[in-house]
Amino acid sequence: MQNKVSRGTLLGFLGPAVLGLALVGIAPLLYALWTSLHFFNLTKLKKIEFIGLENYWTVLTDGVFWQAMGRTFFLLGTALPLQIALGLGIALLLHQPGLTLLKTLARLSLVLPMATTYAVVGLLGQVMFNQKFGVMNQLLGGADINWIGDPQNAFAMIIFWDVWQWTPFVALVLLAGLTMVPGEVEEAARLETKSWWVILRHVQLPFLLPGLTAVLILRTADTLKLFDMVFTLTRGGPGAATEFISLMIQRVGFRAFDQGLASAQAVILLIITIILARIYIRVFYKEV
Repeated sequence: MQNKVSRGTLLGFLGPAVLGLALVGIAPLLYALWTSLHFFNLTKLKKIEFIGLENYWTVLTDGVFWQAMGRTFFLLGTALPLQIALGLGIALLLHQPGLTLLKTLARLSLVLPMATTYAVVGLLGQVMFNQKFGVMNQLLGGADINWIGDPQNAFAMIIFWDVWQWTPFVALVLLAGLTMVPGEVEEAARLETKSWWVILRHVQLPFLLPGLTAVLILRTADTLKLFDMVFTLTRGGPGAATEFISLMIQRVGFRAFDQGLASAQAVILLIITIILARIYIRVFYKEV
């Protein structure tokens, strides 16, 4: 009787969560897999038919798809190292002893960029980087720089906003890792050497690796599917300069109405994300 009650209680607690996960995560994934194996165009719903892996072959042999993937990985390879470097620097500064009140205020200020939604960040970018009235050109002495209309400037602007928004997240995660370092070990290391690099490399880094792995996985997944901020800021332009893979999937699925092809692109993106996550875990994750 006791076992039946405990199982019922367990089911009562976990059942809604499992059902919600299935409805929100698993069901759309299965639907995307099914769609990717069919000819599924919203303008030709009467002609839905199974075509196997044809959509995947079309995607993998499409140069435009790989160009979008290249832009996406260039964004990832530029923004993520900057976020980690700046976040680590901020975490180390906040980890220093003393100035308790200032460090508390700094921690609170780090939450603000993360609390700002992607779409709002994109709208702020439109205002701040406006060629005629934007505050950025005013700060540069009244310069006439076309931030949104120039391909290189638009790309640099997206990198800037992504780094601004998510460096605080990296800093807070790494700061949490630094708090796990035993105080007596760190104090002894500071007495032995004044080199911050030696202390970081041999004392603090082992405790930072789990958080660093989490940062790499979360920020990689988030960057690969970055959509809202870019869509509100540049719409993927000028031309295709900032059309990342997520914007391409949206264009194929909801402008060309080819749901099958868009689903195949999304599934390939998911597979790439999972592979990268496994690589991060294998290379960086170590038990403390």
